[in-house]
Amino acid sequence: MMRITRRAMLGATGAALAAPAYAQQIGRWQPTRPIQLIVGFAPGGGSDIIARTIAEACAPLVPVPMVVVNRPGAGGALAAEQVARAAPDGHTLVIHGGSESTSIPAHREVPYDPKTSFRAVIRLTRNGHILSCKGGDQPRYANLAAAIAAAKADPGSIAHGSAGVGSLSHSIFILLERAANVELLHVPYTGGGPALQALLAGQTQLNVNATDELGDQVNSGALKALAIASEQRAPAYKDVPTLRELGYDIVADNMKGWVGPAGMTDEMVTYLHDRFRQGMQTPTWARFMERVGEADGYADGPTFQRAMDTLLDQIRAALKRS
Repeated sequence: MMRITRRAMLGATGAALAAPAYAQQIGRWQPTRPIQLIVGFAPGGGSDIIARTIAEACAPLVPVPMVVVNRPGAGGALAAEQVARAAPDGHTLVIHGGSESTSIPAHREVPYDPKTSFRAVIRLTRNGHILSCKGGDQPRYANLAAAIAAAKADPGSIAHGSAGVGSLSHSIFILLERAANVELLHVPYTGGGPALQALLAGQTQLNVNATDELGDQVNSGALKALAIASEQRAPAYKDVPTLRELGYDIVADNMKGWVGPAGMTDEMVTYLHDRFRQGMQTPTWARFMERVGEADGYADGPTFQRAMDTLLDQIRAALKRS
């Protein structure tokens, strides 16, 4: 009888010692209902495709559905506001890194603070913005120097398109105007697609588009790529120099990644970051990146937030000098 009691006591002691570790393991945060992935743009656009591709890649890694929800409007600001006001419980994220977080808040008041209303989780992509003119047998400009010379010769006569007032494509031209000391004519459109069509139709002389918006227009010769506003040349456009190479210190990548409401815990962010990072190492994501011709755009949450804040500060400074 004594031996049985002793075994029971030893078993109970072992269970007691193991309980804290077990409790800690099952107590780690994980989602308990579908995760909403908010996209501030219409279905079929670059942000939407990125969101749906990474959701597909991560589906086997997360115990709940990841549901992409499109909330277009105001250049992504409507979606950003929705998530800024959401409960910080790890179940609502918004795709960030573009105009809604790096440009629009420099141009006008928005109902959120791009630096403090969110907590960044991960950056997924970093596409360069290519500045181009109409191509063909005789491109409008042979290079960026020719375009700058034309703008200096006749201030305000060279029209450039943009995806809208306050968009990142608008702000990149503002940065270039300040750096090159020229004056251009801004013609806003309702998105990058319409602005590109206006350039091809000869209605504008210059345009800026993210590399994932260009399709085969550069390779076919329909567009002449003059420069890219990125730290490095794009893998798919190795012959296109960076603005820094041409003497203009402008880096304005079209970044895309996930952020959630401020107040998300470290456990939530770590869980989500790790699942998305694993998703970025799957064949599904690799095929997507190969198709768009971009290098890995990964950055952790803090690095992603610093990159967004830096670009926003540069645009704000350029607008103050206007």
